[in-house]
Amino acid sequence: MLGKIKEMAEWYVRSKGLHTGIRVFFSGEELVGESGEYDVLLLDLMLPGMDGVEVARRFGGRSRIIFVTAYKEYALDAFDVGAVHYLVKPVTKERLFLVLDRAREQLGQTGCRTLALIKNGGFERILTDNIMYCEVFGHRLCIYTADSCYEYSGTLDMLEGQLDGRFFRCHRSFLVNMAHILSVDRGTAVLDSGDRVLVSRRRQQEIMQRLLFFLKDEVTGWER
Repeated sequence: MLGKIKEMAEWYVRSKGLHTGIRVFFSGEELVGESGEYDVLLLDLMLPGMDGVEVARRFGGRSRIIFVTAYKEYALDAFDVGAVHYLVKPVTKERLFLVLDRAREQLGQTGCRTLALIKNGGFERILTDNIMYCEVFGHRLCIYTADSCYEYSGTLDMLEGQLDGRFFRCHRSFLVNMAHILSVDRGTAVLDSGDRVLVSRRRQQEIMQRLLFFLKDEVTGWER
């Protein structure tokens, strides 16, 4: 069942155009002992050793919790730790997708995500909402906000893995925040800051599809 749920979660990530990773842990202790931060946790209540409810408490609200279990009688325990939902096995793709959508909505309501930058022994956080686009020059990365530019060593591949599905790799040298795109035309994305970002020819169709999905709640009509 674990493999099937992982497969469905990967399908969800691909279908939503998200840039995120999925990891599998085989016990509560293994997960709690890991130093990573996770937006969403799918937990079985009856884990070997430390149970799912205790694992959820250890994360203290930092992650959205979805319990997946065969035991209906423990539902109250699940909601006692603020779980998004309680899925009873066997889990269908449709139910899992609905619950993951709900978890993402809650994440959006809890506040802005941040990107941590470490440079020359210093530390700085950037609100990802404020990032307009990112550009790479050789091994130097530039992250542009409306009023600043943050430069440090790295690759776009590395940065892309740290950002969410709003960011699209429109060119080998650029990542763009779709929330700031005003228009796309002739190989260029125009941003609400006035900046222009290159869109490669092979990414033209994909960026339009991604934008239509991203802006689906704002689209009120179609040109015929």
